[in-house]
Amino acid sequence: MSNSIISLIGNTPLVKTETLIKNPKVSLYLKLEGQNPGGSVKDRTAYNMIKSALERGEINKESKLIEATSGNTGIALAMIAGIFKLNIELVMPENSTIERVQTMRAYGAKVTLTDADGGIEYARDYAEEKVNSDGYFMINQFSNNDNWKAHYKTTGPEIWRDTKHKITHFVSSMGTTGTIMGTSTFLKEQNDTIQIVGVQPTDNSKIPGIRKWPLEYLPKIFDPKKVDQVIEVSDVEAKAMTQRLAKDEGIFAGMSSGGATSAAVRLCEELDEGVVVSIICDRGDRYLSSDLFL
Repeated sequence: MSNSIISLIGNTPLVKTETLIKNPKVSLYLKLEGQNPGGSVKDRTAYNMIKSALERGEINKESKLIEATSGNTGIALAMIAGIFKLNIELVMPENSTIERVQTMRAYGAKVTLTDADGGIEYARDYAEEKVNSDGYFMINQFSNNDNWKAHYKTTGPEIWRDTKHKITHFVSSMGTTGTIMGTSTFLKEQNDTIQIVGVQPTDNSKIPGIRKWPLEYLPKIFDPKKVDQVIEVSDVEAKAMTQRLAKDEGIFAGMSSGGATSAAVRLCEELDEGVVVSIICDRGDRYLSSDLFL
């Protein structure tokens, strides 16, 4: 029995792939972050960012919170803000899937949709303008150290524990980069030979949740020294792997998870031996109105 929905955040399952790897000396484990109550890895960061801001007295129930999001962070922030009885406005491109928009509204958030052509960058600019002109408080996941610290405190230790300290490689998609920054920091403290692998889209590929940021929008929490290798994947690869995860592994996830898994499989094929962990960052049900599973 759990005392609160918040107590269900984290301690997500780590499952070994049954079909993707052929070398018996290489193990690929997938960490199922869709098992968080809000359906994604972003539950961890949303909780830590809001809880920490409350503890520092930066926000209270009278505050007007705002954040630009591509989806998962917004859903998680809407859920956590609702639990703490906080007002929040979430800003996202108008081409975001209807499931994401409706989920945020179900949790009680105000959702503002911006021009799709401007992408998440324009949504970020819009939120910044509201902070400057209307007195909003921006959570600012892209420069908020409580983002990556959530994974330093939870995701990294869970992986270290559940692999019995045997992990050799960690693979994660890079969006805000909080997951890879925090997990890398923890794992490198335990064993600095563990390789940290980031995943980015190839040029002209669009994969929700994975970005190759223009320099002026690069998350301030990102430290390239904490990533040993970057693997680029195409949207075609990511979509195909997402579909394969559902059909062959029974893992129903979004496209960024397919991208990360595709990179992890490619990495495993190059290894003689190793224990690789890759993040499955959310569930596939919030993409059903897209063409991801057609």
